[in-house]
Amino acid sequence: MSHVLPEEWLREAVALLVRLAEAGAAIVIFSGAVVASVRFLQVAFRPSPEGFNAVRLGLARYLALGLEFQLASDLLRTAVAPTFEEIGKLAAVAAIRTGLNWFLSREMREEQQRLEPDTSH
Repeated sequence: MSHVLPEEWLREAVALLVRLAEAGAAIVIFSGAVVASVRFLQVAFRPSPEGFNAVRLGLARYLALGLEFQLASDLLRTAVAPTFEEIGKLAAVAAIRTGLNWFLSREMREEQQRLEPDTSH
C-alpha cells in the first residue's frame, strides 16, 4: 500500500474546498455590499459625516473578511504537489492581498478611533 489517498482523489477534494472558500468569499463580499447599500440609503436621508464613515467602516470589515477567504482558497489551491510557478503566483497574490488587508485594517482602526467618543475628559 504505497498511498493512503490517491493523489487524484486528493486533488479533487482540495478543488472542492477551493470552490467552497471562493464561494464563501463571494458571499461575504456580496453580503457586505448589500448591508452597506441599505445603510447608505438610510444615511443618505439623514446626512452626517459620521454616518457615511460608519458605512465605509462596515463595508471595509466585510471586504477584509472576504480577502481572508480568498487567501485561504489560494493556499488550498497549492496544497497538493505545488510547482515552483504556482508557489510564485501564490506568493505574489498573497503579498497583494495581505497588503490590501493591512491597509483596510489600518483604515478601519483609524476610522473606529475617530468615530469613538473621546472618553479622556
